[in-house]
Amino acid sequence: RRPVEQVNWYDAIEFCARLSKLTVREYRLPSEAEWEYACRAGTTTPFHFGETITGELANYNASNTYADEPNGEYQNETTPVGQFPPNAFGLYDMHGNVREWCADTWHDNYDGAPTDGSVWIENGNDNRSPLRGGSWSYNPTYCRSAIRYDYYFRRVNRINNYGFRVVCIFGRTL
Repeated sequence: RRPVEQVNWYDAIEFCARLSKLTVREYRLPSEAEWEYACRAGTTTPFHFGETITGELANYNASNTYADEPNGEYQNETTPVGQFPPNAFGLYDMHGNVREWCADTWHDNYDGAPTDGSVWIENGNDNRSPLRGGSWSYNPTYCRSAIRYDYYFRRVNRINNYGFRVVCIFGRTL
């Protein structure tokens, strides 16, 4: 019931390959653009639920505040998926719980990024990939829909707040 954690980027890629083979459907990590689109679910606010975040809306280090919100309870671990409200697309834990690997290579900015939302690998750093979504151990600023994290962590890192979600390529079989 809890998200997978302590996985590096290569573990997540291998999981997608095995799942694809088992189901005869194509699974992969989302691109950064796909991840943010899924997180926002049609919104333009910092969080899919509005302008601010509280410990009742997501699992993050709620002992730190965002805007003028009061401190909340710090869970200090992952929580079961579905404990917090989903976004308008029905997706859970887009803010908090675990940081999620994206398929792209790291780029310092979006100059030259694909305009169709596809995975961006050209001219990036092959040792690093973006992480999105914040986590149970980070402050609320890192849970915002637009936050990109982080150039410094390598694809080989297995950290207790790193996880992933998968994209199924609808209508495509292997």
